[in-house]
Amino acid sequence: MPTFRYKAYSATGSSVSGSIEADSERLAVQQLKGKGLLPREVTETGGIADKPGALSLRRAVPADQLALFTRRLATLVASSIPLFEAMGSLCEQEENGPLRQSLVRVKERIAEGAALSRALAAEPAIFGESYVSMVAAGEAGGALDAVLERLADFLEEQEQVRSKVTSALAYPILMVFVGSGVMLFLLTVVIPRIVTIFEDSKAALPLITIILIKVSHFLQGYWWIPTTLIIVSIPLYRKAMKRDDLRLKRDDLLLRLPLAGEMLQRLILSRFARVLGLLLSSGVPIMKALEITGEVVVNRVFRSFLRGVMEEVAQGESLSGSLKKSPLFPPLLVHLASVGEKSGNLEEMLVKAGIAYEREFSTRLTRLMSLMEPLLVLAMGFAVGIVVLAVLLPIFELNQLIK
Repeated sequence: MPTFRYKAYSATGSSVSGSIEADSERLAVQQLKGKGLLPREVTETGGIADKPGALSLRRAVPADQLALFTRRLATLVASSIPLFEAMGSLCEQEENGPLRQSLVRVKERIAEGAALSRALAAEPAIFGESYVSMVAAGEAGGALDAVLERLADFLEEQEQVRSKVTSALAYPILMVFVGSGVMLFLLTVVIPRIVTIFEDSKAALPLITIILIKVSHFLQGYWWIPTTLIIVSIPLYRKAMKRDDLRLKRDDLLLRLPLAGEMLQRLILSRFARVLGLLLSSGVPIMKALEITGEVVVNRVFRSFLRGVMEEVAQGESLSGSLKKSPLFPPLLVHLASVGEKSGNLEEMLVKAGIAYEREFSTRLTRLMSLMEPLLVLAMGFAVGIVVLAVLLPIFELNQLIK
């Protein structure tokens, strides 16, 4: 008899996992429901999903495409269209790609009697745990359409933030590549042709010219050294980042960076507050919501502290009281959480805090980029100016000797 590994929600909303024996996946689901569990993911041991690297072969779906699907599904559900028909309609509208292939499999599971949340949970490469948990909570609370609408809004807002960051970084990255290309061209093509004039003159060269000539000779004769270091450093970095202690040190270092560290902290706080508030407003129990939020927040420093918050909240401590113990969470967030707990609208206060930190992040990003653009132009002009100066100084000295 096949063995299935499962992840499910108990009657109290907590997450449980284990294994169960059944003749088929459908019977395994029925057994779990008979035990009072809401299946979230059921996978046969030794199946495709159980093989290492199976999920890595799937391409991720862009957030805007996922948001559009979610909004369409919310509209169809709100119109009282049966879920199987709604999913079939969405499959027909979707272009051929990873999302459409995933939706076809989801529709097949729904046809077999699976709930939407369980059908989505079997596609973890596309539908994350936070997405599935909110759908499961919406199904349990009878407000699936409203939950899907909130989820679509959140995905669209997150995509706007990502697009804003990408657009802001495009110009600086382009300037760095252009500047580096110009300097390499000058040092490897232009400078060697001019150097022969100085070497034939046998005149004493300025220090800046000597340094420039040595750098040019190094890049010409030993270009493979920096190239090899760059190529080798990429897999070494990826291997090092598999260690939790090194990732924790990296994340801590990122938070300590001047300017960028504060901006990163605001972005993390915005994501933490909005995801937690969204999960709570969708009916997800606070312990499960904190667990999911801890996974969504990729920074290991925040994640490690949130584990302690979960333990304290499980023991009866308030969320605001737990967050107050760490300097990672500023007074504004703690205060809004405290007000929300006292007034009974914690989720609303968390969403407001998330919006406030997102706006602060956007403002700081705009200011930083407006400052970086002229600084990069000046840096590029300064580097080219040094090269020009190193070339012109010996020429001036040769003219003096001729006179």
